[in-house]
Order: sequence, then structure tokens, then C-alpha cells
Amino acid sequence: MCELFGFTGAKQKDVRQELTEFFRHSIIHSSGWGMADFSPADGQRRIRFYTEPVSARKSTFVSSLLQQPVSCQNVMAHIRRATVGGISSKNCHPFVRVDVSGRQWHLIHNGTIFSGLLLMPYRKKQEGDTDSERILLYLIDQMDAAIAKKGAALNSFERFRVVEQMISALSYRNKLNLIIYDGSQMYVHVNMKDTLYSRETEEGTCIATVPLTEEKWEPLPLTTLQVFQNGQLKYRGKNHHNEYIDTIHLTDMSYEYNI
Repeated sequence: MCELFGFTGAKQKDVRQELTEFFRHSIIHSSGWGMADFSPADGQRRIRFYTEPVSARKSTFVSSLLQQPVSCQNVMAHIRRATVGGISSKNCHPFVRVDVSGRQWHLIHNGTIFSGLLLMPYRKKQEGDTDSERILLYLIDQMDAAIAKKGAALNSFERFRVVEQMISALSYRNKLNLIIYDGSQMYVHVNMKDTLYSRETEEGTCIATVPLTEEKWEPLPLTTLQVFQNGQLKYRGKNHHNEYIDTIHLTDMSYEYNI
């Protein structure tokens, strides 16, 4: 599958130690890597966005990046082990889309969509060929519909509710470990046991598929969306109870496409 990393804080943290260990795992997750850093610089908002369809261990850019401190306030990173979709830049996470209000959304995913009827229409609209990209396209459509119904941009709680409803609709029979960032809030969801952890630091909250340092990391609550802002838990959704248990093998995936 893939691995996820995220950090959100009230102030910048040097995440070089965490990223160094995270990118070491690309010896297995070698189908590409990506990173989006949303930290301010010189008083201005900025986004530094990188993807490459190569193993992070072989990337000269990653090697150069990790030679110095990596100070971030909000960041997400992904290493990919391809299951659905070929190895190409268009299939590297994070995926990015903008809703009708002008808000930019970034998404990284660890998992596979086995029951994907809701996402089937997006196969013709997506740029790559991953189920993960289709999740974001579906979310943007749900967000746009909610904006149109309200007649104005959504506030933070309203955005949380749309994301929660989207996850509830997609989570049945699907592995849906997600980190999503909307420019203000970081949404985190896991529905497979022991596959996403968090650690509180002085600067904020780190999130990763597996613990990346010797400090204690706690498993994130299953099947419950959590939303962080500036490193603090802001919203916690209802438990949808759609836990994913890994009993379906990749050879059983064909029915998703044979509609």
C-alpha cells in the first residue's frame, strides 16, 4: 500500500528527523513520493509542492532536502506502493483540487477502494488512474454542492461535516486512511487497526502510518474523523463503525471495474 505523514502546529517544527525515517521506508514503498508544505515564509502564505514517480531513496531532491532543517507548520508527505494505477507523476500524492469557492484541497491516501460505485464516474475525469484521486474528485463535488446549496463559502464546521459525510459514504468495505488539508484545517481518518498513529509535541501534532521516532506514539481512533487546526484537535466526528479488516486480496479487485 502506502505510508502517510503529516504535521500541524501552532508554530514551525523541524521535521527532518521524522521525514528522514519516513522516506527510508520507500525501500518498500518505491512507486513514487510527494510532499506539500503549507508553512508561511516572510509573512506570506506559500505552498511548496513536490512529487516524483521514483523511490524517495533514489531521489536526489529528497537527499538534498534532508541535508538541512525542514521547518514546517503544516505539512503532508506520502510514499507510494502502487496497487491501483501505474507508476507516473500523475499518480503521485498529494492530489490537489480547488472547490468553487476558491479553496484548495490536498489529499493523501493509504488504502484501496474495493467497493467503488460512487467513484466510478470520476474515472473519465481524473488525470491519473488511481482510486485515491477519485476520492478527492468526489469530495470536491460534494463540497461544491454544499456551497451551491448555501449560496456562499462554507465555514470550518460546515466543511468538516461535508468531509465526514463523504468518508461515511465511502468507508464501507474500503480501506480509507486519509490526511486532507484545506488551507486551514487538517482532516485525519483511519479505519484499519494500527495503521495510523499520532504524537503530541511542543509545536503540534505529528501523524504517521507507523511510529517514526523512539517517543511514544498513540494509535488514532478508528472510524472517526478528526480535524486539527494549528496542532490542536478542533472537531471530532461520529464513529461510523466501518472498520476495514484486511481479508480481501488484490486479486479480488476486478469487480470494482467490471460494471
